[in-house]
Amino acid sequence: MMTPDELLAFLEEIGASPQNHEHPAVFRVEEGEELKRAIPGAHTKNLFLKDAKDQLWLISAEGHAVIDLKRVHHVIGSARLSFGNAALMEETLGVTPGSVTAFGLVNDKDRRVRLVLDRTLAEAELVNFHPLTNTATTTVSREGFRRFLAAIGVEPLVVDFEAMAVVEPQAL
Repeated sequence: MMTPDELLAFLEEIGASPQNHEHPAVFRVEEGEELKRAIPGAHTKNLFLKDAKDQLWLISAEGHAVIDLKRVHHVIGSARLSFGNAALMEETLGVTPGSVTAFGLVNDKDRRVRLVLDRTLAEAELVNFHPLTNTATTTVSREGFRRFLAAIGVEPLVVDFEAMAVVEPQAL
């Protein structure tokens, strides 16, 4: 499993040009609003989920997006969804509760987790994710995030959560 420092080095290596901002631990989207105002770009909420057929999912959405877990499984083509447990999260993404991040996909060597990306994030000029720990926020450009996903071989399913619809891949 990569450490936060190794992740930042990897992001530099692939040309994602990360900007890291250290801060006190933040566990929920509602926390640290003043911190977020000081960091430009779209801020995220990330949900680690498991469906009834044991497929793992990571939903990365803009921090204020409304995600209806009772409906989203119809849109993404999964079985009913529930939250994945902490042990499974650590095993696949190398993170603990409160630190869930799309950057954790770097640790999912077996590609067990499918990424669902909010259209708002896919279109944002700058995006912010925890760098495998909730004591920092890392900003990358849209192109930097695309480079990250390409480097690890992940193609997200882009969903417009307002319309509750899948978006064509070219939107990313």
